[in-house]
Amino acid sequence: MQFGAMNFPVLPVLDEIDSFARLGFDYLELAMDPPMAHHSNLSAEKKEISKALKKNGLGLVCHLPTFLTTADLTDSLRRASVAEMLLSLHVAAELGAKKVVLHPSMVGGMGAFVLAKVKGYAFDFLSEMVVVSRRLDVAICLENMFPRNLLGVEPDDFEEFFRVFPSLKLTLDTGHANITDPKGGCLKKLVKRFGKQIGHLHFSDNQGKRDDHLAVGEGTVNFPELVRSLKAIGYDDTLTLEVFDQDRGKLVASREQLKILFSY
Repeated sequence: MQFGAMNFPVLPVLDEIDSFARLGFDYLELAMDPPMAHHSNLSAEKKEISKALKKNGLGLVCHLPTFLTTADLTDSLRRASVAEMLLSLHVAAELGAKKVVLHPSMVGGMGAFVLAKVKGYAFDFLSEMVVVSRRLDVAICLENMFPRNLLGVEPDDFEEFFRVFPSLKLTLDTGHANITDPKGGCLKKLVKRFGKQIGHLHFSDNQGKRDDHLAVGEGTVNFPELVRSLKAIGYDDTLTLEVFDQDRGKLVASREQLKILFSY
């Protein structure tokens, strides 16, 4: 298993690389969000970033921008968001990433009242991304989202995604799946139905109400049960800890707990 951590995009990327290397992580998951990690900044620092990763022995997974509206009902906003996402995908490939995380398009504004239209835009966007990702030889790992996203939440959503786009992989996010699901049913279903499609993991904890990004063991996610399920399907790839605490010692503590669980 390879354990990674995600940069805080308001901090310089090169500083984050050094920080995670000192903490003993295997790779950086590069959140490609402004202000510091916008694709334009990353492109300008491409040589320095590649050099720093190599010097520190860190691999790279890229997380494509989080806050774009790729299925927006306003044509100009939607087109701009898709263009930004495609530019980010190209920069991720230039940096050497072979795997990128992508959020399904969010449903905002009046979108909930015309969900079929928004869904059509979302699938058009995915189609474009899949074509480009194949050309760049980069795997797209689509992330399960929290309920208010409306798309990419339930296992049935991913059944359709994978049927239409069989090259997609799943980023299994524990925090998102745990919201409003105290018994962990969503996580269990995702692993059971899409075990072969899981290409990446996001681990964080919460209390089942918000995406708190707590350290492992601070919330209600049943990590021992989840790890047993992942081991049963033979998963042994990348796992990013999305523990967003000022005390980065909690990142390390969470990683060490998980190493123990995976070693049983």
